[in-house]
Amino acid sequence: MNSTVWIVDSYEEALAKNIVIVSLGLVINFINGMLVVTFFSNPMFSRDSRYILYIHLVINDMLMICLSVTLYVLTYASQLVNASLCYTLVFLGTTTFMITPLNLAGMAIERFIAICKPLHHTQICTPQRTHIFICLIWVVGAMPSLADIIILLSVQPISLFRSTVLCYTFSLFPTKHHKDRITASQVICMSLVWIILMYTYCRVLFTAGKAISKGSANKARSTILLHGVQLLLCMLSYITPVMDMFVAPFFPVHRTKITFFNYLITNIMPRLLSALIYGVRDQRFLKQMKELFACKIIIVKIVPSKL
Repeated sequence: MNSTVWIVDSYEEALAKNIVIVSLGLVINFINGMLVVTFFSNPMFSRDSRYILYIHLVINDMLMICLSVTLYVLTYASQLVNASLCYTLVFLGTTTFMITPLNLAGMAIERFIAICKPLHHTQICTPQRTHIFICLIWVVGAMPSLADIIILLSVQPISLFRSTVLCYTFSLFPTKHHKDRITASQVICMSLVWIILMYTYCRVLFTAGKAISKGSANKARSTILLHGVQLLLCMLSYITPVMDMFVAPFFPVHRTKITFFNYLITNIMPRLLSALIYGVRDQRFLKQMKELFACKIIIVKIVPSKL
């Protein structure tokens, strides 16, 4: 039943959807790419754990966009896809998705140490330890996907990876074990991140209001609010299946449009907003980006005039 729903789009509608998704993906990755170039243009950023975690979040979002858009286009281009390719893309996509909230938790802990333990910040939050933390969250983020593969290999022959499959999660992992694993990992991950955020931010608010100037306290409160907004944007992806389940049946004729809108709002747009939340707000980073790209624009304008 579900497989027939995905192929009812007319050629014009399917083409328009793919153009919108690919165009947005290119624009978002171009903007995020500017942030990455800005980070590597100044060695000062690579010595600050806050900026290291931030740029890792941006790069992770870029990878997620590439994988998500590739999977979206692939499902329209071919109904059946090589299983090895599909499982690889889904494995990487799921891993990058899990890393986002874990990275946010790391950023929250770093701000907690910087404000509540300022004398120990430089000793605790070193670049080397930050890189180790990033490696750890990649390992943790990959564990649910590895569990899926292990469960799959226990119930399916290895020849499955040489076949062709429908490249949808519900088709790749149809067993109850996979559904239970997905639910458990998502609940545990998001609950842990929310507990970390609530604890660290309450401590930050208390410390900022008690020991720091009013301006710094307001900035700390703004940072807390933006962290919360960013995590909520990340959590939007979890409500997509729920919206598809409860909203789409009331409008069966527009089911694919509802699915497309949900995907656009909950998976694509947050990848842009989450990067800009920090990149535009941080004055030091914004100043470096303006100087870097303003200089290149001036050079581009001067060179043609000489020719």
